[in-house]
Amino acid sequence: MATSQLIKYFKQYFPLAEKERAEITRLFVEKHVKRRHFILQQGDVCQYYTFVVSGCFKMYHVDQKGVEHNLQFVAESDWIADLSSFYSEKPSLMYIEAIEPSLILQIKKPDLLYLFINHHKFDRNFRIITEQKYIELQNRVLENISSTGEQRYQSFLARYPHLLNRLPNSQIASYLGITPEFLSKIRKSIVSRDKS
Repeated sequence: MATSQLIKYFKQYFPLAEKERAEITRLFVEKHVKRRHFILQQGDVCQYYTFVVSGCFKMYHVDQKGVEHNLQFVAESDWIADLSSFYSEKPSLMYIEAIEPSLILQIKKPDLLYLFINHHKFDRNFRIITEQKYIELQNRVLENISSTGEQRYQSFLARYPHLLNRLPNSQIASYLGITPEFLSKIRKSIVSRDKS
């Protein structure tokens, strides 16, 4: 059962009572998502907070010129949502798309708020999740304004070592804010330095 992975995830932070495990099973909905299918499209309101059981997703924005800008990648035992749209209930500026066939668990905002109010462990846990995502985003913004392309790539390797062979070069380059050609040059430079 997919919820067993989510229960295991929460147990890293706090022990779960039987009733809390039952609430997870009751409130989270399991969904299979095909590769290149969306769980959120620009203009839609983000209805769900999503836990990835298996597979991989990207969250991105498409600018007026049609250029895709990757903001985030998530894989197993991680969370994804456009929190701005989720909490404000306003249309999203983002897309969330499956890079691989995926299995996810989703919870709607009213059900999540119910968990927060009735089971305070979840309130504390989701605060930690949100704080970690905020720190990750803050570090990324700082890197984008003060680091070289190679430094951003090295940081990407440190943050997403498990995704390196699962993502096309074009997706990684978009995340780093560089061209695929420049990414190839960076990789060649690193390899030649490692050999010498």
